[in-house]
Amino acid sequence: MTLSAKIYLRHVEAESARLAEVARMGLDAAVPSCPGWTVESVVRHVAQVYVHKVEVLRLGARPEEWPPDFSGRETLEWYDEARAAIVDALEKAGTGLETWTFNPRDTTSGFWYRRMAFESVVHRIDVEQAHAVVTPIDAELALDGIDELLYPTLGGPWWEEGDTDHPIDATVRITAAGRSWTIRADSTSVDIRQGSEGEANAEIFGEPMPVYLWLWGRVADDVVQTAGDEDVVRAFRGRLEEATG
Repeated sequence: MTLSAKIYLRHVEAESARLAEVARMGLDAAVPSCPGWTVESVVRHVAQVYVHKVEVLRLGARPEEWPPDFSGRETLEWYDEARAAIVDALEKAGTGLETWTFNPRDTTSGFWYRRMAFESVVHRIDVEQAHAVVTPIDAELALDGIDELLYPTLGGPWWEEGDTDHPIDATVRITAAGRSWTIRADSTSVDIRQGSEGEANAEIFGEPMPVYLWLWGRVADDVVQTAGDEDVVRAFRGRLEEATG
């Protein structure tokens, strides 16, 4: 974890509450960044993610025969129960419980404090965009979100078979608020390093919130600045979509 567990938990509570507040403005609104999804789709997705992680923390492993049939649950009632349950499960687990994660470097419950904070904030943005009421993301949280998305979401051991339509074979640098990440990607690996050492084929930079949301495909290209090879930027954007889709 980069921030403290207390801070992550506070963000889970605040972001999930804001998501519920905006969802009550209308479940039928279309979500611009998720074609085919409505606000209700987002709310039910997040509820299922929360409930799944409650089970992961309870079992210390991925639950078998997942998911159960949640189709009969009323959307907002189920979501409210799920967001209370994930906060309770995290508090009970603490940060040192050994459990399943998808991060090869962290198999503790502390991983889920961080991941659930960002699950909540990205989907809060989704429902806010659907109702045109977007509010800021805390800058410190957005910077940490950039770091979390780059590793483990993008930079884990997912590419060893070359299973990508965007092999890139280039170096990309991301910079926001004085922090930089240098990404070396080819068809079978993505290596993430903190800092700005060495040459880069393309650079992406801007304020923390727009850079973070661009990485997640939640905003258009014109909210960030780029330099260098635009073909590399486009390929990197495609690689991100593969990792986060």
